[in-house]
Amino acid sequence: MLVHPNFDPVALDLGPVQIHWYGLTYLIAFYGCWWLAIQRGKARHMPFAAPAVSDLLFFVALGVILGGRIGYTLFYNLPNFLADPIEIFRIWKGGMSFHGGLLGVAVAVWWYARSRKLTFFYVMDFVAIVVPFGLLMGRIGNFINAELWGAPSSLPWAVVFPTDPEGVPRHPSMLYEAFLEGVVMLAILWWFTSRPRPAASVCGLFMVLYGVFRSLIELVRVPDAHIGYLAGGWVTMGMVLCVPMMLGGTLLMAWAYRRAPAA
Repeated sequence: MLVHPNFDPVALDLGPVQIHWYGLTYLIAFYGCWWLAIQRGKARHMPFAAPAVSDLLFFVALGVILGGRIGYTLFYNLPNFLADPIEIFRIWKGGMSFHGGLLGVAVAVWWYARSRKLTFFYVMDFVAIVVPFGLLMGRIGNFINAELWGAPSSLPWAVVFPTDPEGVPRHPSMLYEAFLEGVVMLAILWWFTSRPRPAASVCGLFMVLYGVFRSLIELVRVPDAHIGYLAGGWVTMGMVLCVPMMLGGTLLMAWAYRRAPAA
């Protein structure tokens, strides 16, 4: 059994200005994604110049933040938002939806591709490669905040979280997500894009991998208290939102390979 370090959510207190760890993880995520995109943009089969990467990630960052927060509000926290609309701006308290962020990124990429006269899937495939690093840092932020923990567990790496009123060892499900959705998915997508692939196949694979990994982890992750389980005592909102992702990703990959086989 392990005990959570109970981090102070404020990393740096400058009097009137407080820098939160959760915000820092987002900054590291954006910088890391930018660096990875620069490296992948050097590949001859998917060229992206450094200035273009910087412009693209600016749009993507807006999509992540706006989409993630709006998605969390609509999917997970609508009653609280209706009672206190200002809550949507309190990003430092946590509460970001991946599925909302994904929709936000799709809109941002569409706008970027349209303004640069590029095809949507060419840009979306490029973005999909580096998103796992952002997920990795986001889940580390969840761990620092001691939020989104899992079900009780007797495993040796189970963690007692200070935010848990029961005070029992639990699955560190956010770290499971950091590993599978972050490290493993980044490695798979980096390998997959090491040679030319049909347009739309990369983001299709991303959708399938995320849906599978997230659904598996949802089996040991405690759902939001104000939502609970949706059916059968084990189906969660996260699982429900992953179903269209897995189906859509599978269809997208099939369409991509049927339309334009890899060289």
